[in-house]
Amino acid sequence: MNLAIDAGGTNLRAEIWNDHTCIAKKEAKSFETGLYAWIETLLGEFKDVRNVGISFAGQVQNGIIVSAPNILIDEHDIKKAVEAKYGVTLNIDNDLNCAVLAEAKEFGAQNICALYVGTGIGLGAIERGVLIRGFKNVATEIGHIPYKKAPFLCGCGRNNCLELYASGSGIAKWIEHKKLLCDVSLHELERTGESEIVDMFHEALLSAVGTTLTLFNPQVLVLGGGIIDANPYLENLILENIKNYTLSNSLENVTICKSKIKNAPIKGALLLKDYND
Repeated sequence: MNLAIDAGGTNLRAEIWNDHTCIAKKEAKSFETGLYAWIETLLGEFKDVRNVGISFAGQVQNGIIVSAPNILIDEHDIKKAVEAKYGVTLNIDNDLNCAVLAEAKEFGAQNICALYVGTGIGLGAIERGVLIRGFKNVATEIGHIPYKKAPFLCGCGRNNCLELYASGSGIAKWIEHKKLLCDVSLHELERTGESEIVDMFHEALLSAVGTTLTLFNPQVLVLGGGIIDANPYLENLILENIKNYTLSNSLENVTICKSKIKNAPIKGALLLKDYND
């Protein structure tokens, strides 16, 4: 039996799989429930679990949680702690690495990127069938590339990150900064005449897509995450304008489309047990 967990910036989600069948789903809030404590609860309920895969919205190195600005962490060396206590095998990786593993399987692609926009903005990239990790497994942290200075700080402590403009948390910060009384919604901002924030978001999103295509030259670029899902028009916005944000060669024969997978990060977490760099 396999336990797959998506530890996101807002929610903790879990699926329990027996062979090829999902037999149960669970959910909790990331800022209320400690990840380790939640895993203990799940393993206490599903005692036949032998493999645990975690898709994690933060930085991870060798099974150790390095940073997680939006998740309550009650155990950093989570792989060692869980394996020692429960005798299971645990694999944990960045959520976008997990997402792109699932997308690569879906598309049968060897060169693919997954760009997800939700609470934050994240990128996973695979080249020739292998995840691009970098020296410390932070190679594709696109949300923290220098973009433009903002009048407030990112969760990382800087004030010029792309994520401050192209993410749900970024939109929320702009709404708070301008003292607006509206939801964190592109539609609501347009409706109330606050198109400046929407325009900034569009520009930053196009820059993120263009940067991804220019740096990684993927065969497929998949778009996902809560903001993409809630705003279907963004796919056409990108397709119609991306030629102004990257090289023409980067667009040759490339597929740019929305994800077809429901919760790709958790599906990728299931694949971690069989993946080796």
